[in-house]
Amino acid sequence: MSPKVSKEHREQRRANIIKAATNLFIDQGYERTTMEHVMDAAKISKGGLYQYFSNKENLFETILEEDLHRVVSETEQILEGEVESYWNLLLLRMFGDQMEPTDRMDPLAPSKLEFFLTGRSDERRRAYGNERYSLGVKLYADIIAAGQRHGEFSNHYCNQILARTIVTFVDGLAVDDSHLSKENLKMKEQYVMFLEYLMMALNISGSK
Repeated sequence: MSPKVSKEHREQRRANIIKAATNLFIDQGYERTTMEHVMDAAKISKGGLYQYFSNKENLFETILEEDLHRVVSETEQILEGEVESYWNLLLLRMFGDQMEPTDRMDPLAPSKLEFFLTGRSDERRRAYGNERYSLGVKLYADIIAAGQRHGEFSNHYCNQILARTIVTFVDGLAVDDSHLSKENLKMKEQYVMFLEYLMMALNISGSK
């Protein structure tokens, strides 16, 4: 009779798998990473790994989903309370804790791009991509709508269109970042110009 494993232990083992897999996807990309690589990095047996994730696609989607859902949930909670600056909240969601553009893209961005491009002919993955896109748009649209309701942002442009513009711009940079040098791409400079466009569109001064 096999010993019982506590819920805490199962959750910790799952977290270890996700952490190991994330590092592999960052270092090696989506296509080059295999479930065998994850087994070795997480120091887990094949049976142990497949107990949590049925395949590499399922594992990668879990990483993407949990990260995005966490950010969306945290943002919804913030929007339910008092928000000092919706512009700062928008910057937080675009750039993380530093709240300002840099030349560094999300380290998982190349793998995300690889995942969706290699699966563009797969109906299920296209549906998942649309679902993820909609959730990303909702994240920015909710912040912009709240800023418009509270008078910090102008209502001149639709919050949904502005949100889609943000997602399209960020995704476009991710595509270019996959094959261009930092010197040629000039990511930070493009972000600075894009933020100036957003500030004009929202009719705000936008200081941190």
